[in-house]
This record gives sequence, C-alpha cells and structure tokens, in this order.
Amino acid sequence: MFTAFRAAALRTFLVLAALTAAAPAFAQNEAALKTFFEGRRVTVRIDMPGASDGVDVAADARQPLDYSKYRDHLKRYGTALHAGESATVTLVKMKKDLIEFQLGGGGYGTFGDDTSTSVYIPEAKKTEREKELERLVKDEDDRDRRRRLERELDDLRDRRERENRRIDAERERREEEKKARLAERRLRGGSRFNLRYDDRVPEGMRPEDIMAALAEYVDFGSAAPHPSAESLPPGDITQLRKGMTRAEAEYVFGRPIEVAERRDGGLSVTTLVFVAADQRVSADFVEDILVRYTITSK
Repeated sequence: MFTAFRAAALRTFLVLAALTAAAPAFAQNEAALKTFFEGRRVTVRIDMPGASDGVDVAADARQPLDYSKYRDHLKRYGTALHAGESATVTLVKMKKDLIEFQLGGGGYGTFGDDTSTSVYIPEAKKTEREKELERLVKDEDDRDRRRRLERELDDLRDRRERENRRIDAERERREEEKKARLAERRLRGGSRFNLRYDDRVPEGMRPEDIMAALAEYVDFGSAAPHPSAESLPPGDITQLRKGMTRAEAEYVFGRPIEVAERRDGGLSVTTLVFVAADQRVSADFVEDILVRYTITSK
C-alpha cells in the first residue's frame, strides 16, 4: 500500500509540475496577444450579433462558420456592428480551447449585465377576511346567513381577481419596456469572435495566426507585418501556414498551376493550386491572405 501511495503522490507531483511550467508560457503568450491587439481598431466584414455569444469560428475546420447558428444569433440579438463598421479590440482572452476576441465591449451579456426580461410583481393574495369567510360559509347552517357570507366572499374574490388582472397587465407592460431597453443595450454593447480549436489552443500563438483565422471576417488593415518572401526557402512545404501572403506562397511554391475565384458569403476567395514535389497544395486566399489550405498526394 505504501508503494501505491508513493506512486500516486509522484503522479500528482508530476501533473502539478507540468501545470506550473505551462502556466507562465500560457500567460506570456496571452500577454503578447493582448499587447498587440487591445486598443487597435479593426473593421468587421460581417454583421456581428449584439450578445456575448458572439460569432463562433472553428479555426481547424474547412467551413469555419456555422451560418445557420450565425443567422439565428443575428435574428435573436440584432446587429451590434454592421459589416464595414470599425470597432476597438477591447479584450483578447485565451482559454483552454478558444480565444475570445472581443470588440467594443465584447457583447451585451458579459459579467454583470442583466439579460432577464422578466419583471416580478407579487399577485394579490387572499386576505384574512376572505379566508375567514371561506371557513364560516363551510360551517354555517343558517341559509340566510350563509347567503350573506357568500355575497361578501364573492365581492372579496372579485376584488382580488380584478387586482390580479391589473397586476398582470402592469407586469406585461413593464416586461415589454425592459425588452426594448435590453434590445437597445445589445446594439450598443459590441460583440466578439470565439476562435475555437478542436482540442486546445496551439502553443506559441502569434498575432498573425489570429489574423489569418479571422481574415474572412475582420479587416486588420496593416496591423501585422509578415515575413518577407525572400526569407522563405523555395519549395519548403513546412513553410505553408495560414496568414501567408499570396506573394510569399508564390515565392515558395512557384507559379500556381490553377487559379480560380468565387464568392463565399459576400467575400471574394481566390484559390491557387501549387505542386510541391509529389504533393498538391490547394490554398484559399482572401485579399491575398491565406485563410485555409489542403495538401494531397499528386
């Protein structure tokens, strides 16, 4: 048993040591992203819903945006940022498997925001006299006296029911007012992108990695420098990465054997096909920035 205890203790120690070692690197990585992005102004290419749910972007997927869910959020929350509007990056936050990229406050519904549309107004309860009359009517044997008690009881019930109808109407009126205020606040609360990864956020995330993942949805202007084409070795497939410029890709892989253009969600996408050794590379560019690619055998 002692040996088992020591083994368990050793495993616990190793796990804690690994977490302790990883935490500073994670914090430093997040700090670098925050320093680069927060306070910058960017322009959104798509309408952004007015809620902290924001827009989910699956960084590892060939179709990063679930347009059905996206449309539902716009319909439910309204549009806080319209395509073509600029906004300030107010927060970049890294979590285990996602990066929050918040714009103009991150969307209404963040911590401390009241998102409830219900209004509590207590209903009128039975008075003590009404309860007493119910007991008296039940126990009264004299017919005339019972009738008098029943009339009084009916009057009290009618009065309580009228009051509750008035309360219901007032509650409905206040809830409609609250819904209107909430809708207005959503339109002024900003929005966010939730950049999601299958397992966890890759180590060593750089600003250009985030910009490449969001290039279809955000115009970063000239926010980030890319390495010069001359610094990339020709034909090296390992240099392929999201965020490359078209010029860099053509320098590394030469002239494409195929070029095609299409519209995707209002964006102009250029697909270039390269051949590198025995591999075929199909790369999609938005405004000359590589946003996704596939590699197959020739």
